[in-house]
Amino acid sequence: MARFRFRMQNILNLKEKLETQAEMRFAEQKRVLNEAIRKKEELCEKRVFLEEEAKRLRSDILDLLEIQNNDLSRRLLEEDIIRADQKIKREERILEQRRAELENVMKERKAQEKLREHAFQRFLKEEAAAESKMIDELTSYTYGQKVR
Repeated sequence: MARFRFRMQNILNLKEKLETQAEMRFAEQKRVLNEAIRKKEELCEKRVFLEEEAKRLRSDILDLLEIQNNDLSRRLLEEDIIRADQKIKREERILEQRRAELENVMKERKAQEKLREHAFQRFLKEEAAAESKMIDELTSYTYGQKVR
């Protein structure tokens, strides 16, 4: 039996490598997004702490300097939270781009695999036809020898 050789195997190999790279870029972007979300959560926890501290400062003996520092800290923290939200949205957009790239590369690889499978099926049919032809020739040769 002859050996199957897919003419476009190097293209299929390239598509598999591209898919692996796209998967890695997607995973890295997901990690970046998760890190941005974690940082925002930390900022929100800090905001809760500063709000509780503001309540405490206003309920005890009033120290205007501490109250002003607390207010300033809360305003700065709110700006940080807004920036964190913007970063999360930006990272989500990039993640969606990476997902679309990965889907496209996967489709291309699957198309190459289908071509390979079709070529393999065609090869099997050709081999079966060649084997059948050889058997027919042997049979007719053997039968032809007995008749004489």
